[in-house]
Amino acid sequence: MYNEPVTRSAANYNKTGDLSEQEWKLRQKLAGVYRVFDLLSWDESIYNHISIRIPGTEHFLINPFGLHYSEVTASNLVKVDIDGRLVRPSEWGINPAGFTFHSAIHANVEQGHCVMHVHTTPTLAVCCLENGLAYDNFYSAQLYGLVATHPFEGITLRPDEGERIVASAGEHPVLLLESHGPVVIASGLSQAFSLMWLLNRACEVQLATHAMGKAKPINDAVLRSCQRDSLNLDPNFGAGEDALSAFLRLAERRDPGFRF
Repeated sequence: MYNEPVTRSAANYNKTGDLSEQEWKLRQKLAGVYRVFDLLSWDESIYNHISIRIPGTEHFLINPFGLHYSEVTASNLVKVDIDGRLVRPSEWGINPAGFTFHSAIHANVEQGHCVMHVHTTPTLAVCCLENGLAYDNFYSAQLYGLVATHPFEGITLRPDEGERIVASAGEHPVLLLESHGPVVIASGLSQAFSLMWLLNRACEVQLATHAMGKAKPINDAVLRSCQRDSLNLDPNFGAGEDALSAFLRLAERRDPGFRF
């Protein structure tokens, strides 16, 4: 687990008295992940989103619409219900184009407790390709069989598209929204981050390789083995918790303010 060098109880920052220690720690970790996305240049102005379910509830945390990822903190994260309605007072709203399909995933995917969506240049570029992600490099091989696609329908504002996005994803944890960007669906922040890291690296390498020439193919047996052996995805190795913890420490050294 992430070693938290600075301990703060919910009572220190809980002005309305409705935050549990569990929720406060989750807020700190999610705010830290937003800062990690900023560190990695995975941000997109004030847009895109990471949402996570508060365990044991039907409430979710998501970024305040209007703030850059570098401005997200544990205390300003917005708490909403499954329909995107505020369940805790906030001066900020949320991006309706964000939570529309997030809510559909949270409501209908059993392990869909964390949803991440980005528009990084390499991932969006691959989403624009006719053949999408190519399983011809070290990183994409680890995602073999885990990726689905969804046709472009414009800005994701309509609830009925959320239903189609869920159907397109099926049991796949990675969904490429064609001409738009990827969505990662996972049980928690560390697993989601691990998948997004693999996907972004896979797309970076694909774009570089295919710009130089034709990539060497990898046979199906090796691809299946690589996906099965990927430590980044294995719950026995923390499902990416160790890697995420390292990045959270980097974010904390840059600015520990996200924790408050």
